[in-house]
Amino acid sequence: MKNKNTIQPGTSGSDCIRCGVCCEKGGPGFHQADRALVDKGLIPSRCLFTIRQGEMAYDNVRGRLVPVDSDIIKIKGKGDSWTCMFFDEPGKQCSIYADRPLECRALKCWDTRELEKLYAENRLTRADLMSEVEGLWDLIDSHHRRCDYARIQELIRNLANDPEGGTRRELAEIIKYDIEIRELVMSRGGMDPDMLDFLFGRPLAETLSKYGIKVRQEGRKITLVRV
Repeated sequence: MKNKNTIQPGTSGSDCIRCGVCCEKGGPGFHQADRALVDKGLIPSRCLFTIRQGEMAYDNVRGRLVPVDSDIIKIKGKGDSWTCMFFDEPGKQCSIYADRPLECRALKCWDTRELEKLYAENRLTRADLMSEVEGLWDLIDSHHRRCDYARIQELIRNLANDPEGGTRRELAEIIKYDIEIRELVMSRGGMDPDMLDFLFGRPLAETLSKYGIKVRQEGRKITLVRV
């Protein structure tokens, strides 16, 4: 008997041929319909990361980088790749197939209309999942406001006209804060490091490369380099 989760080749042009290409392009974004998967621990929070409001991200429907208008919570990739962490590449099977999120259920690579219709609707956010966690939510909200991507983009635009270095210093302080709050919740709160990209989004030291900024850290010193 074949495992129902195993991706088997097919022949129809209107059926999934189980090639796994969609899984290799990245995990799905979560919607309100997926909340129970997280609440029940079927897909643990440590397996997720957040693209924060205002962050530049590739829009699969528009086919280009755009600033997102709300949190997008997604399943992490494997290592440095975008391949969904729940996709077994050698076996061509999904380890959470029975509990796969809405976008996975809706995606038909030969006809993306259903996915396009729901893609930006009813996004699940960190506030939905974490706002009732006293103390921790205050840190998440404070970080989101302090590390606001709209302000960050404004500072980056002004770097070229910054003779006194005030813009560069402000941007470096924001990046330093992003680093330190992650260290704080681990050292004082015992937070699992795998939770950080869900709680606070990906580190600014990584995401700012999309804005042409390379971040170099030497101890507590932050250096910004245009690339």
